[in-house]
Amino acid sequence: MHVNVKRYFQMSNWSQKLEPLLEKYGKRKHPLDYNNRYQLIVMVILAAQASDNQINKISPKLFEAYPSISDLKNCNPEDLYPLISSIRGYRKKAKWIVDIAKVIGDNGKIPTTIGELTKLPGVGRKTANTIIRESGDNAEGRIVDLHVLRVAPRLGIATGVNSEKIEKQLMEAIPQDKWNEIGMALSFHGREICRPKPMCDQCIVNQVCNYYQTLVKAR
Repeated sequence: MHVNVKRYFQMSNWSQKLEPLLEKYGKRKHPLDYNNRYQLIVMVILAAQASDNQINKISPKLFEAYPSISDLKNCNPEDLYPLISSIRGYRKKAKWIVDIAKVIGDNGKIPTTIGELTKLPGVGRKTANTIIRESGDNAEGRIVDLHVLRVAPRLGIATGVNSEKIEKQLMEAIPQDKWNEIGMALSFHGREICRPKPMCDQCIVNQVCNYYQTLVKAR
């Protein structure tokens, strides 16, 4: 079997470089405070253009009113407005989650693959990858949220600003058995350290970071 030696080296090398992030964040649960896959899919959709903390605050009343997909599928989007009106885009998000409930019908029928998940209203690759990661299902991609969009190019593991292109580059650079871990690891790192104004001196991977090395050389 022919092996692309350069590509293999790049994959294993980045996996090794980012091991400190994997050890620190790889197994950490997503910040959304969900209890099951039904709550997870609803909360991830609601969290688009909203903070996780905001969704954690409004979700208890939502799930008290609609404890399962079976309950949610029998309501109208307008019924959800009083419960979620504090978040951006609540009207379209209400329609998406009600439509999803009508399509799925039962908590146990939530899809487990990207192909099936992304057929659902309002579910893109980021949402699908998050659901797969948090559910412990087999990774088919990796999470690229706004934090990963910032962190990956700074590190030098990816280039550009397009989420799908960055996801593809990350999938090529990291072995598949670490896809579920590396997505949230980069995201947590972006939330805590590699923020818009990065705290580079506190970064545990600054020695392999292109952005930091450029700063060092400029001093």
